[in-house]
Amino acid sequence: MYPAELVAPMSKELTDFGFKGLTTPEDVDEVMKNDQGTFLLVVNSVCGCAAANARPGALMAGQNDKKPTNLYTVFAGVDKAATEKAREYLLPYPPSSPSIALFKEGKLVHFLERHHIEGRSAEIIAQNLKMAYDHFC
Repeated sequence: MYPAELVAPMSKELTDFGFKGLTTPEDVDEVMKNDQGTFLLVVNSVCGCAAANARPGALMAGQNDKKPTNLYTVFAGVDKAATEKAREYLLPYPPSSPSIALFKEGKLVHFLERHHIEGRSAEIIAQNLKMAYDHFC
């Protein structure tokens, strides 16, 4: 587990934008079983590609005309049980952090794994998400 003072600014970057932090397995199940619209789930991380690419890309994508109804995040390495529960809903994809998942009516419809994020700019990630939003939202 990472120290709270280290990860607080990393969490805040998303929650200040309107992402709701899911910190328990029960939080994750509640969202996955009951959110009937479109929602984005960011598996946050302390790694550099989360800071430089994933979080900024997810935030930039929020400027699109079409966008998910709700925004959620779990923090890998911090909220371990919540992240493990979220990853059950991301199958068949292997654990990946950071990662970004778009759900529609409880079904995973678009997924960016770490290898789609690492080495790509925030702008490219945002464009990828915007195309998914235009199609599914």
